[in-house]
Amino acid sequence: MTAHKSHFPKIWSIVLGVLFLVFHPDRAVGDEVRWTQSIDVGTKYHEEGKYSQAEKAYLSALREAERFPEQDPRLSLSLNNLGFLHYDQGRYDEAEPLYLRALNLRERFLGAQHPDLASTLNNLGELYRAQARHTKAEPFYLRALAIREKVYGPVHAEVATVVNNLAALRYEQGNYGQAELLLKRALSMRETLLMQEHPDVARTLNNLAEVYRVQGRYREAGPIYRRALTVLEKTLGPDHPDTAAVLNNLGSLCVNQGRYKEAERFCQRALAVLEKALGAKHPAVATGLNNLATLHYKQGHYGEAKRLNQRALAIRESVLGREHPEVASSLNNLAILCRLEKRYAESEALYRQALAIWEKVLGPEHPEVAAGLNNLAESCYEQGRYPEAESLLQRALAIKEKVFGSDHPDVAETLKAYAQVLRKMKQKANAITLEARAKAIYGRCGLACQTQQTVDVHALRPLGK
Repeated sequence: MTAHKSHFPKIWSIVLGVLFLVFHPDRAVGDEVRWTQSIDVGTKYHEEGKYSQAEKAYLSALREAERFPEQDPRLSLSLNNLGFLHYDQGRYDEAEPLYLRALNLRERFLGAQHPDLASTLNNLGELYRAQARHTKAEPFYLRALAIREKVYGPVHAEVATVVNNLAALRYEQGNYGQAELLLKRALSMRETLLMQEHPDVARTLNNLAEVYRVQGRYREAGPIYRRALTVLEKTLGPDHPDTAAVLNNLGSLCVNQGRYKEAERFCQRALAVLEKALGAKHPAVATGLNNLATLHYKQGHYGEAKRLNQRALAIRESVLGREHPEVASSLNNLAILCRLEKRYAESEALYRQALAIWEKVLGPEHPEVAAGLNNLAESCYEQGRYPEAESLLQRALAIKEKVFGSDHPDVAETLKAYAQVLRKMKQKANAITLEARAKAIYGRCGLACQTQQTVDVHALRPLGK
């Protein structure tokens, strides 16, 4: 039986991590010389990915700003910028109080429709999305978008920023259709307002390609990723975290297409950049480790895959907490490796732990949940518990058909797994019907989707401006 996670190919899937590039507001500068110099230096270092130098400059700016009256906008700006830096460093618990204090000041002294207020609202939305607090994130995005559309009109770079970030939320919620529409809107604005080789255009291209990838639209995704990579390497350089994000996602695409040597080059390069720029304990580094583990798993190097997954899990639990979807992804991956060693009790416990997190955080009809159900069904099948496997696969199939549509290769994989269970239960006629459906899907989507199936959604870390 071939059960796979919506994060992976045919044969039990390990979850791929992806990096969605998000946007934060431009930073204004004030008049006071030392404060202005500190903000400018901090911004320069931040944009170059030199986070330790940026932190020193931003802290200096904040010390200067604390001497200003509360209503001075330089104080809220200093708080906002330091919060943004901590967010990029994966220091979410430190970012939140800075953002909330900035929000309070801006609401009190700038009013409910001020563009600077929208910036902090957008940043809080990004912070909560990174923590998988999706319900909490959404109203911040929507409020920021309403302010910017009212102030700037429907076509503006600041509007495009929030539209892009709202698309990231829809992506993580498994609403790929709406994510695609939002990203096309953001891309249209950015290509109209900015140069074709602007980093923000490249970031939105990366995100659109990721939405295509997760839907199994690999031929559409590849050229878009490569265009984004070319622009970012040219404008930000080869060692910038945003460049690494696209390298990571190209690696994931190559895994989906069975191009493992090429995938390894992309993933190794991405991980090296991320570790250098962000430090060894950053969530994006965990994503890179996760993807290298996936490659080792696919090549049968299970010991190395386990080691890398354990390291990724430790980072994610430390930074994101024990009930984050990315933690569930790492637990799922370790469960797969335990199952391959026929340690079924340990494997099932990990599968169920991952599934419980996904259901609680993402909801019962998310693709991650379907992936977890698929993998748990595989474990039940191998132990001869066919009725239980059938029940799990029925639910997984319903979710996948609802999210992806009836012709998606992920649906075909679950159909094949379901048919194998039915054959064991002596329901040959029903099994043949499901196998025929799977074969028809493969026939329509071509050879590539028969080698590698779709990817799942999470392990998605926001980087960028």
